[in-house]
Amino acid sequence: MMMKKTKQHISFTKMQGAGNDFVVINNLDRKFSENELIEITPQLCHRKFGIGSDGLLALFPSKDGDTDYTMFYRNPDGSDAGMCGNGARCLAYFAHNLGFDKEHSFKVNGARYQAKIRSSHQVQISFPIESSIHELQVEGRNLLQLHTGTEHLVTAVEEEELSRENELRQLGKKLRHHNKFTPKGTNVNFICGVDNDTVRLQTYERGVEDLTLACGTGAIASALAWHHLQQAASTDQPFTVVTEGGKLLVYFSFDQEKDVYSNLKLEGPAHVVYEGTYFK
Repeated sequence: MMMKKTKQHISFTKMQGAGNDFVVINNLDRKFSENELIEITPQLCHRKFGIGSDGLLALFPSKDGDTDYTMFYRNPDGSDAGMCGNGARCLAYFAHNLGFDKEHSFKVNGARYQAKIRSSHQVQISFPIESSIHELQVEGRNLLQLHTGTEHLVTAVEEEELSRENELRQLGKKLRHHNKFTPKGTNVNFICGVDNDTVRLQTYERGVEDLTLACGTGAIASALAWHHLQQAASTDQPFTVVTEGGKLLVYFSFDQEKDVYSNLKLEGPAHVVYEGTYFK
């Protein structure tokens, strides 16, 4: 589908949250359909021929009137990521700059999320989901599988392994495309515990098909996995997840009897980098 001449110039905002960067479009006037945005996403996100980012965010009007707006997100290749935690934080900050309240709600794929602007650049998102951890072994490696708005694997590595990025890419790609996780595939997180409530993280993101500086849903998955690996009945809150792009905070409740995590919250920085116009 070709975009009409009136849509050749696209105003955008470039944002980043802990190094996870996004092209953000205000689409409250419904200038673009979802299909048009999906079509142009690979061009906008390309780091050599476009603006460059880990994904595209668009602010749509609320579909049913019971939230403030709808969040639209696509991976750089145009695929549906499910939920993007750092993207949600950036879009919430973007929406607040447009006049939405410091505390507001939005929907992603029909699920309702709560946003809270805690300071000038600190945003917290509450996730309306519960998560359980499943232990499995693939290719001789112990893995933890869980869903935190999208699909994740978590595997523990030694500290020095986190700096071997080429090896992480190779293993991440192999697990991401493993036939055990078809057809959707999965994100892959490599973690190393620092102390009881701090963990370091590198994430191989599906759709980006590379390591990213941060991953919000991956940070949540990693915090829950680190709690699980320590077999902790309770713990101090929040957990700190140290990514290559900055620190993220993860809050949660744990039901030891049911082995279920709930009241998931992700908090971290969100910044506007620049505003511009893309000429198609």
